[in-house]
Amino acid sequence: MNNGDSAKLNTNPEDRPETILRLFVYGTLKRGYWNHQRFCVQARSIEPAVVWGRLYHLHAGFPALDVPEGLILDRGTADPLADARRQQKIGTPRFGRPTGDWDLIHGELVTFTDPQRDLPPIDRLEGFRPGGHSMYQRVMVAVLCGRTSKPAWTYWMPCPSRGERIANGNWERF
Repeated sequence: MNNGDSAKLNTNPEDRPETILRLFVYGTLKRGYWNHQRFCVQARSIEPAVVWGRLYHLHAGFPALDVPEGLILDRGTADPLADARRQQKIGTPRFGRPTGDWDLIHGELVTFTDPQRDLPPIDRLEGFRPGGHSMYQRVMVAVLCGRTSKPAWTYWMPCPSRGERIANGNWERF
């Protein structure tokens, strides 16, 4: 499977909309990178997608995404099922260019059907601890997938201080 191709994986006709959780990934969770097989193997689908933000390569060897605070639709909690339900209630968010120096960030939209199984290990990987000190925050933003805007969770690091900005919005192996 090529990194740019859409993939349908583990399709389950019993999927209920309230259990669908979409996650925009832009670094080591993308296909072909070291965390994909471990954390995304249960995905129902994976599609190319973009968000507005600024992408940085951190000296620790992985990326960080900064998104405009005004585009954050919601903030993640410790309850993956409640977060999936909140995502479903958003509808179709507006995907417009924000004011300021923001780039289109290229990644993948990963769809999971069991957020209680799939999201907590990724939250731990990303250092997301609701209510505590976190490396990344999990936030919901508008993601453009093809010509359709969808709400999706992503991991956000506001204003990374120790990273090199990636102007083309596409993190590659360094």
